[in-house]
Amino acid sequence: MLANSVLKATGLCLVLCAIASFARAADDPLMGTWKLNEAKSKFAPGAPKNDTVVYEMAGDKVKVTVDGKDGEGKSAHNTWTGKFDGKDYAVEGDSSSDMRSYKKTNDRTLSMTVKKGGKVTSTGTVAVSADGKSRTVTTHGTDAKGKKSKTTAVYDKA
Repeated sequence: MLANSVLKATGLCLVLCAIASFARAADDPLMGTWKLNEAKSKFAPGAPKNDTVVYEMAGDKVKVTVDGKDGEGKSAHNTWTGKFDGKDYAVEGDSSSDMRSYKKTNDRTLSMTVKKGGKVTSTGTVAVSADGKSRTVTTHGTDAKGKKSKTTAVYDKA
């Protein structure tokens, strides 16, 4: 009888935690689908263009799915699943990076670091506007030849 009550209480606790997690994600201005506003963006020559970026909860982690074009204009798709805790998590499907980390600096801003083979290839910020309708991604990178670049990509919430 006691074991049955403990099981019910544990189950209820898990359900309530899941509901709280989903409610928190729904209120997070970083979450959702973002479409590139190319007219407001400034790309370094040969920089990739992420046409659509989706941030969604995947259990207790965040999944980021990116679709666009690589530096040569070919279709590109990659995913990252991790936490906004500043630790490296694997990137799947991107030939220019294998690890990425994000860290929340406030409710509307992330700092990010992108790596390939243990070497930092770019750093940047993701900042959502106060009204939550747009976001700006500023990236500073260094290519394989040591050339530095800066890209500012503006996205509208879909």
